[in-house]
Amino acid sequence: MLLLLQKKYISSILLFIFIGFLSCKNEQKEPPLEFANGTSVPLKYAKGFSVTQFKNYKVLEIKNPWPKSEKSYRYVLINKENAAKTTFMRDEFDGIITNPIERIVVTSTTHIPGLELLNEENTLVGFPGTKYVSSEKVRTRIDNESIRELGKNEGINTEVLLELNPELVVAFGIDGNNKSLDNISKSGIPVVFNGDWVEESPLAKAEWIKFFGALYNKEKQADSIFNHIETEYLNAKKIAKNVAHKPTILSGAMHNDVWYLPNGTSTEAQLLRDANTHYLWEDTEGTGSLHLNFESVFMKAKNAEIWLSPSNYSSLESLKDSNEHNAEFDAFKNKNIYTANNTTGATGGVLYFEQGMSRPDLVLKDLIKICHPELQPNYDLYFFKPLK
Repeated sequence: MLLLLQKKYISSILLFIFIGFLSCKNEQKEPPLEFANGTSVPLKYAKGFSVTQFKNYKVLEIKNPWPKSEKSYRYVLINKENAAKTTFMRDEFDGIITNPIERIVVTSTTHIPGLELLNEENTLVGFPGTKYVSSEKVRTRIDNESIRELGKNEGINTEVLLELNPELVVAFGIDGNNKSLDNISKSGIPVVFNGDWVEESPLAKAEWIKFFGALYNKEKQADSIFNHIETEYLNAKKIAKNVAHKPTILSGAMHNDVWYLPNGTSTEAQLLRDANTHYLWEDTEGTGSLHLNFESVFMKAKNAEIWLSPSNYSSLESLKDSNEHNAEFDAFKNKNIYTANNTTGATGGVLYFEQGMSRPDLVLKDLIKICHPELQPNYDLYFFKPLK
């Protein structure tokens, strides 16, 4: 009799456990989304990031956030509805970003065109160094205090930033060592490093519009914008291809006894090559700028026909005052010096520094207008202007 009661008791417990298991199974969250059968967003030139589209989410990978980086970053982009019912392994990703973004902080003026081109500048709520912003639309939002000042990029005011509660901070890094950004990330706000400036060609840098397109679920619009920029760039390059004369080009100027010039593999040199000019240092290689003394530059470029981007000097007079020998260059004597530094926004931000990377087609058209004015008789210079 006792044995029979024990068997019934054990059977009852097993039945209870089985029913409880079924109940828990029915109530648990949906399983994690499958990491298979993703489709990559097409990229023609950019190598520093990728976007893979899955059924209900995207994976954004930043492959080269700064020069010689040994670390890559992966983020999930997912809408709020799917995020609420989906579990991801946190150690597999550097951040879970709900999109489309409604509140964002960016940290470089070069990021602002990405927002503007997609008509998303109204999502920008904070920026470090607002006085450097040239965009009229964004300046209006700064002036009416819709965008807060966040101090300096290397020491962002994290207290104000946390108060703004953005869904995302788009940053740039020189080496990955920024305590402010580390603290922001630890607070739960995803920090994504934008490595557009590390790309090795003008069109590769411009293609990072697709990075912002992924954040805002505007991939088709971003693709259309880039295709327009690419077409304009390649058409301009084609126009300049068959010129009879390639003017000789000098670039840069002295700063603290060092003359800084673009090396021959830089994007600046590529633009000069695509404008069909003879940049006098086009055969050099390396990363970063060339560092030369005055004598070596003068010997090679005394008779250069055009002088571009003479550092921060805003007039012929200031250029001569910095070094009287600057007036001995033929380009100075012929007043054939052009700078982008004098084209600024309302508070002095240089338009070229903000838009030049995202609009290489306009930079190239400027260079062609300067070097081959007969090819574009009706084109008005956008960034560059003669040094007066």
